[in-house]
Amino acid sequence: MLVKEISELFSKFFAKAISFIICFSIFFSLFNYPSYAAKTSMTGDYAKDTISVVETLQIAVDTPKDSPDKDSIRDESLALITDYISRYRNRGMVNKTQSFTTMQTALNAMAGHYKNFAARPLPDKLKERLTKEFSLAEKMVLRES
Repeated sequence: MLVKEISELFSKFFAKAISFIICFSIFFSLFNYPSYAAKTSMTGDYAKDTISVVETLQIAVDTPKDSPDKDSIRDESLALITDYISRYRNRGMVNKTQSFTTMQTALNAMAGHYKNFAARPLPDKLKERLTKEFSLAEKMVLRES
């Protein structure tokens, strides 16, 4: 009877020790690796970033339909749009300005086309609209700063 109780106590202790070791190793393996922050092309200066994004995306808008690197331009543009919007969308001093809302409208239209119609080039009407909105946002941001 004593041997049976000792055997049960040992098996309970062994199970708890194994679970503790597993938890301990998982904890340290998760925090042992360095974490890397996402690289961003944004400087944090809203006016400079807006002008830079406008210039870069205007080049993408002006790219001819038969350009061989249109896929890479589309991917870079989407990454830039995501970076810009994620940087400034939650900033109260920025997201209430007219320049940001105009930029957000243009960027949503451009990203929407690129995501929904990836194989198609930007239509002429959308190109005209984006050019106007980019120009307007650039003027507004210069006036606001």
